[in-house]
Amino acid sequence: MAISPLRLALCGVSLGVLLGAADWPQFRGPGGQGVAQAKGLPTTWSETENLTWKTKMPGAGASSPIVIGKRVIVTCYSGYGADKRNPGNMQQLRLHVLSVDRAGGEIVWDTEIEPTLPESPKVRDHGYAGPTPASDGKHIYVFFGKSGVIKLDLAGKVLWRTKVGSKLHSWGCGTSPVLYKNLVIVNAAVESRSLVALDKQSGKEIWRAGGMNSSWNTPHLVSLPNGKQELVVAVKDRLLAFDPQTGKALWNCEGIHDYVCPSIVSDKGVVYAIGGRKSQAVAVKAGGRGDVNGSHALWRASVGANVSSPVVTGGHLYWMSDRNQTAYCLDIKDGRVVYAQKASQPYASMVAADGKLFVPLRRGGTMVLAAKPEYEVLAKNRFEDRSIFDGSPAVADGQLFLRSDRFLYCIAK
Repeated sequence: MAISPLRLALCGVSLGVLLGAADWPQFRGPGGQGVAQAKGLPTTWSETENLTWKTKMPGAGASSPIVIGKRVIVTCYSGYGADKRNPGNMQQLRLHVLSVDRAGGEIVWDTEIEPTLPESPKVRDHGYAGPTPASDGKHIYVFFGKSGVIKLDLAGKVLWRTKVGSKLHSWGCGTSPVLYKNLVIVNAAVESRSLVALDKQSGKEIWRAGGMNSSWNTPHLVSLPNGKQELVVAVKDRLLAFDPQTGKALWNCEGIHDYVCPSIVSDKGVVYAIGGRKSQAVAVKAGGRGDVNGSHALWRASVGANVSSPVVTGGHLYWMSDRNQTAYCLDIKDGRVVYAQKASQPYASMVAADGKLFVPLRRGGTMVLAAKPEYEVLAKNRFEDRSIFDGSPAVADGQLFLRSDRFLYCIAK
């Protein structure tokens, strides 16, 4: 591990800060829902309009940025594999965790992580930095597949590193850490077919649950009406729910009949999952016990997405499918398709904020749709460089953060 000379002095600034209301602390923001409360976000932008700063990163990646106080945290990789036609020498592969100043876009520190080799020699689409970091405002937790779960302080110092499995897959690792009380929880489906909870303080394994079959989605903490939470993850054919503190299995239900990449969202104790090459969507009421397919399953629909995750807002479920390049809106009461409109190809997941849906497209910029049950394109924004956008947006206050395989962007009025 090496710290870049770009680390700047943080004299007089407290490094341990509590999460603020405007922070975006994990994949898809507060609660993993992909919904922000920010107002005043721009609808249009370009190289010359509403672009606050643009920072070149030391490597590629598909993870999403998170925002903690005055810093944007993002991961990437360098030294190997960025050029698929000429990948280079795997021994030179390095993993990076970056802290970027929100105000000016300067890289404050760049912590290099030496990977556990060999890695998969050919990782499809998103390379070696797919999982998004998570933070409790005092520390940062990152997941790099077989290279393990790593805890850093807010100055970029590595505090511990724990392996959760050693297996590889040509699609790589794409699930992100979730924090619950004293635990950091990861879906290590690729590495060990397990859901693993580690102690935040020591990195010691606290519990492990098996059965993570063909699952590339980040676990979701569902809040129940009684104030309790359940941890739900989608695997091939089933939705599985666990007690997040102990790992005890709570309930299961018929799910997506294929591998599952999109992450779950929820609203008022109801879980919504989409996915699979067969295009499926399901709604299940959480809080049951055992097989709840006959008692808690609410509806199924024959629409879905292969990779991109949905958002639920205003009584509707929205997403844009990377598979058939179609934007969907469903009524969450019964799964009725309100609209299915041919659009474009995303890979990242949309974010709902300020009455809008922000949808990064792989190679075509960012579409901005109206967050209402009528299909309306408000804008389609594109930068001049030919970057690939696989990371989902982060939102903090009136700022929108996008990452491509080359740059980190801050967009604001």
